[in-house]
Amino acid sequence: MRYALVGGHVLDGTLDAEGTMVAHDGWAVLVDGDRIVAVGDIATSELMGYQVIDLAGAWVMPGLINLHAHLAASGKPPRANAKPVDYKRLFDTLTKVPPVLAAYRALCADAAKNQLLSGVTTLRTVGGILDFDGTIRDRVNAGRMLGPRMLVCNTGVSVPGGHFAGSLATEASSPEEAVAHVRQIAATNPDWIKLMITGGVMDASDEGEPGVLRMPPETVRAACEQAHALGYRVCAHVESPEGVRVALENGVDTIEHGARPDEHIIDLFRERGAADVCTISPALPYALMSADESHAPEVAKANGKVVMDGIIACAKACLAEGIPVGLGTDSGCPFITHYDMWRELHYFVRFCDVTPSFALHTATLANARILGIADETGTLEAGKSADLIVCERNPIEDLTSLRRLRLVMCRGRLVEDPRPRRMARVDKALDRYL
Repeated sequence: MRYALVGGHVLDGTLDAEGTMVAHDGWAVLVDGDRIVAVGDIATSELMGYQVIDLAGAWVMPGLINLHAHLAASGKPPRANAKPVDYKRLFDTLTKVPPVLAAYRALCADAAKNQLLSGVTTLRTVGGILDFDGTIRDRVNAGRMLGPRMLVCNTGVSVPGGHFAGSLATEASSPEEAVAHVRQIAATNPDWIKLMITGGVMDASDEGEPGVLRMPPETVRAACEQAHALGYRVCAHVESPEGVRVALENGVDTIEHGARPDEHIIDLFRERGAADVCTISPALPYALMSADESHAPEVAKANGKVVMDGIIACAKACLAEGIPVGLGTDSGCPFITHYDMWRELHYFVRFCDVTPSFALHTATLANARILGIADETGTLEAGKSADLIVCERNPIEDLTSLRRLRLVMCRGRLVEDPRPRRMARVDKALDRYL
């Protein structure tokens, strides 16, 4: 299809010299197939042959890019007095029961669709069940299902007793096994390799000690060297300063979550050319909600605050030093849905002291640069993929305008009046932190 979006305000994803995303009033965006062919002040005579969409004063901007999600979980809050989920046992069960496996595959596909309907036109998944994510990516690319552009890790690599070991990640007991696991994952055609280097909030046993180093440095190095030799970049779950240091010293390309850095860690970021992926969303329910509402054990609540403070400190320090910082939601964690990328932008503004313009720029062009696809998406300009969203109000003035979109377009495929499936309880709980 050929579309002409006219009569709106265009935010092209770039920042001016003052760091502001400038609105271009009266510009049009022309789309032919999956490409943007023109953006600017376009004469009416040039619209012949296009289906004209009158935005009537609405705001059009690049589609959002979510750098961190897990399709295998929904974000549903835990129940009161619920026992911790034994993910390894759950994984063992579902892989042995074909109907259950099929149900989980459908759940993951639905999660990807929900991301798109919420305005995420590019999604990186960072740990999932078998090769489900890659299969969904391929179906989307073939036009067989609705979803965003996807870059996937498929299954991650962990260690015995490590973060999501035996469920969303394999268990490598030695550097040699880690190398073998990277090769096995590479055979499933991922786009990135994911390592689980430290523990997290959910699997910490002691208060004040989240992010315990689980993967030995030599195992991290062996996995990174093998991944790089095969042409893959490496992202890593890390939630402690020691973990960040070990990850960067041994070859990791993006630090997921992060922790309070020292000067040595900042130097390592710079030397490695690595990026920090800020994910405030998953820590906030543990850190700020009451235990009566989050149903988090006291140990998890205390550790959630440590992790949240570390994520914020890492992002702020990296921003101050000119180190790339991206945004992801960690969708699938408790209270973190597959339709709330806009909340991560809001938290970025609130807790990291950036402007809404900078948050929007980070969630579009800056995230595209971290993924290495800035030539393809991240801004509205001729030659790039037709990835865009339209909202009724100015998102620079009010980021909540992104929660309800008029339309979403991904690679030229138009979805009008998109309506992601929502969780009323989650929305009500999280709206208090806007």
